[in-house]
Amino acid sequence: MTTDEGGRVSFRRLLHRLTASEAEIEAQELRRESAESGGVPARQCARGQVVCVNGRLRTVVYTPRTNLPTLEADLYDGSDVVTLVWLGRRHIAGIEPGRHLTARGRVAVRADRKVIYNPYYELEPPK
Repeated sequence: MTTDEGGRVSFRRLLHRLTASEAEIEAQELRRESAESGGVPARQCARGQVVCVNGRLRTVVYTPRTNLPTLEADLYDGSDVVTLVWLGRRHIAGIEPGRHLTARGRVAVRADRKVIYNPYYELEPPK
């Protein structure tokens, strides 16, 4: 059982953890970790805003193009996804699915998706 700040047993939280799906629990933990790191929730990011987001990479895709190759990674923080795009890159060491990182940059919107081009990033140590 879990206890709240007053020392009382929180049956609601216990019941939620027992009945929630694995994806819901993971999203909740990612939101908590992001908030603890000082990151802006991805769902609150808006076009033109300079943000710091923290989360886990879901997918990493290299897109070969004739004029400009790109490496794209979907960063999920439990609330929404922000796509990180590195222009002219084929591979970046440590940028792989499942990796936690913090990214900083200006949010753009492409095809109704939040995107940060060439973000400054810090890889979190593997857990």
